Amino acid sequence: MDNRPIGVFDSGIGGLSVVKEIMHELPNESVIYFGDTARVPYGSKSPEAIRRFSIEILNFLLKKDVKAIVIACNTASAVALELLQTVSPIPVYGVIDAGAISAVKKTKNNKIGIIGTKTTIRTNAHAKVIQLLNPEVKSYSIPCPLFVPLIEEGWNDTAITSQIIKEYLGPLRNNIDTIILGCTHYPLMQGRIKRFLGSKINVVCPASELAKGIKKDLTEKNEASSTQAEYRFFVSDIPEDFASASSSFIKLKPEYIEKVVLDEITTEELNIKVSPIQQLI
Repeated sequence: MDNRPIGVFDSGIGGLSVVKEIMHELPNESVIYFGDTARVPYGSKSPEAIRRFSIEILNFLLKKDVKAIVIACNTASAVALELLQTVSPIPVYGVIDAGAISAVKKTKNNKIGIIGTKTTIRTNAHAKVIQLLNPEVKSYSIPCPLFVPLIEEGWNDTAITSQIIKEYLGPLRNNIDTIILGCTHYPLMQGRIKRFLGSKINVVCPASELAKGIKKDLTEKNEASSTQAEYRFFVSDIPEDFASASSSFIKLKPEYIEKVVLDEITTEELNIKVSPIQQLI
């Protein structure tokens, strides 16, 4: 039994989709959430910058005495998961594997679409996992850089967003039978994406699969919490904006959200050995 909280982080509000699933699957688990709202979106940042941000957030969450850390951001998972797993004294989970596993289970025609930020798509992270799971599956990856800014601005249910969805996803509609929402912000657009793609295409939200995987691990290790869950939320900028934008996932009041300044690290401090694959990202 381990009653310490689970740490979750994202570039902004999208990771709340993971928190919502943790609340559902693990109602006794406390959560400490950090949204890097001062530096959102991560998808347009360099891999080096994202790894530096991720290490800074890791240090912050470790000081909060969490028992596990969830990178609730596909971009950070794609470029920084291995690094964080290397340096962290506690388990670190990412969202890439969960989405790929679920999509491979659901596809019938072995054609899977993947949408995400530019950086996530550039790493080809989902496609690599899919190929390991089933080499017969063909994947189609589309970067959708405008989705996160639209969601963070609360414009996910507007006519302009519908037009952008059509522009991005039009080439996929007649080829695939399953699509991975490769960014934890995207569930807020799930309804519109489903309407455009049609009911015959499976839409995979990795957050649910990830929460189930964490539950399984904690249960097997006898580290599940037995106390009443508590939730704390931290951001790097403007709690009021975060509270407003988060209402589609979890209704939060600004007074429940604390603004913090992370301890910065230098490029030299990030001189940590990583695998040849990650060096190429």
